Amino acid sequence: MSAAQELARAPEPARSGSVEVERFNFWYGATQALFDIDLSIPPSAVTALIGPSGCGKSTFLRSINRLNELIPGAHGSGEIRLDGENIYERGMDVVTLRQRVGMVFQRWNPFPKSIYDNVAYGPRINVRPKRADLDAIVESALRRAALWDEVRDRLRDSALTLSGGQQQRLCIARALANEPEVLLLDEPASALDPIATQKIEELIYELKRELTIVIVTHNLQQAARISDRTAFFYLGKLVEVGETQRLFTSPRGDQTEAYITGRFG
Repeated sequence: MSAAQELARAPEPARSGSVEVERFNFWYGATQALFDIDLSIPPSAVTALIGPSGCGKSTFLRSINRLNELIPGAHGSGEIRLDGENIYERGMDVVTLRQRVGMVFQRWNPFPKSIYDNVAYGPRINVRPKRADLDAIVESALRRAALWDEVRDRLRDSALTLSGGQQQRLCIARALANEPEVLLLDEPASALDPIATQKIEELIYELKRELTIVIVTHNLQQAARISDRTAFFYLGKLVEVGETQRLFTSPRGDQTEAYITGRFG
């Protein structure tokens, strides 16, 4: 067997979903939003980003799959490495990156299509599976999003007929259908009632067994309940990061303590 054949048969590098951020800065035009961020995001865990509004949490979150590049004049410097590969290197396939790093937004945004077509959208474009395989992908994603039992008999109904909490879980299922390594969640439960919020939190707890999850939340109780590590942002800077229980009970920085005790924010 030739060397080329051996290379073709070689397995792909293992993917764990680890994210390493080194001296990352970001600007919207001339306005700098993030300053020298250094952060390690471990795989198979939930990392919560907390801090007052406008402190750079969502900007940082969207930087992990380069969504900010869609904003005219936005640009960054430094490195964000996914499984050791700098996602800002020239030649990085951004479409593939956004398959590997899924995103769910604060306000659910299902497509005006059927429940089935929402989940099948990504695989149809990226994988083009046979119909039987696509059916299996859709069912698996809905099961992983804890939605299958609620919609299995309604797959051809419009996604817009679902409740808000169901639509948010559908958006999570849509992201999961692409088999991401990392799932980014930007305030995924902020517009939901307590029962729907609990379902989202239970889902996050289950998904962290197989995914790296990064969540932006203004709800400190939520961060304490569901995250393994917490990072506190303030004025575009990463002030403190650590194991969640330690950070909430024994913060090392005065700003961190002032924020989590409600003295500002």
